[in-house]
Amino acid sequence: MGTGLVTHPDCLAHVTPAHVHEQPARLARVLHALEGLRLFRYEAPLASDGSLLTLHTPAYLDHIRASVPAQGFTMLDPDTDEETFLSPTSLPALYRAVGGVQRAIDLVLSGELTNAFAAVRPPGHHAEQELPMGFCFFGNVAIGAKHALDCHGLSRVAIVDFDVHHGNGTQALLWDEPRALLVTSQQMPLWPDTGDVSETGAHDNVVNVPLAPGTGGKAMREAYEARVFPRLEAFRPELLLVSAGFDCHAADPLSQLAWVEGDYEWLTHRLCDIADRHCGGRMVSTLEGGYDLDALAASAATHVRVLTERSR
Repeated sequence: MGTGLVTHPDCLAHVTPAHVHEQPARLARVLHALEGLRLFRYEAPLASDGSLLTLHTPAYLDHIRASVPAQGFTMLDPDTDEETFLSPTSLPALYRAVGGVQRAIDLVLSGELTNAFAAVRPPGHHAEQELPMGFCFFGNVAIGAKHALDCHGLSRVAIVDFDVHHGNGTQALLWDEPRALLVTSQQMPLWPDTGDVSETGAHDNVVNVPLAPGTGGKAMREAYEARVFPRLEAFRPELLLVSAGFDCHAADPLSQLAWVEGDYEWLTHRLCDIADRHCGGRMVSTLEGGYDLDALAASAATHVRVLTERSR
């Protein structure tokens, strides 16, 4: 088998104002950094409204579609962070970001691939049921988890979110889903100011691992060894999903953690170990944050290179 790369040019057409950190250049740099790796390449399809409605409401989908401007930009989150904008060419990207994660899951669960990376944007882990925020509109990875559970008949899907910002959207969307375990590490304090250890889900299916500003690789590894890996081992997932944000990097402008590429390499190997033991190696990762272009490209390439090594 091997490792798949799922993406689409439409994801580059989601344009944002110049002051917003989530720019098309992020994905362009990631794709360039992955060019030399041995990957099977696939186009991300458009997600169906039906799949989006597994976790979002009809009124919310109508609101998103109605907010696409004929020209310029529409801000959708004035009450949260004033960073989430639609442009005239954004809508296909939103649908392909979800569809890309679903396509990657289909390819892995069919046995065509061992693992896959969905190089899509906009990111999704901050989007709640009826609330866009933090550059995010739809819950890409949460909808992917529901897709694996409901369309492929799995009983246990785990998500690991190592973005520097708490995946509040994924947590909210899967709060009442006992078949999904969300384990998320994040800097605290830091926007969106959620992700305390007391937030454990309706079925003890959420594990939050706050990391203090300045946390580097050694302390991160200790936290994962103590709190993340034991929960994953006990859950015995049939599929492992990863919200891969690379903004924990020491160079990132939006955070104060101190990870480097070697930390992402170590963490990816350890997640692959768990996938090998419980999932037959089946793992799907999707791009979330990361806003220093050099650090993002290098870290994403390191992450995906490990996936290719482990899929042989």
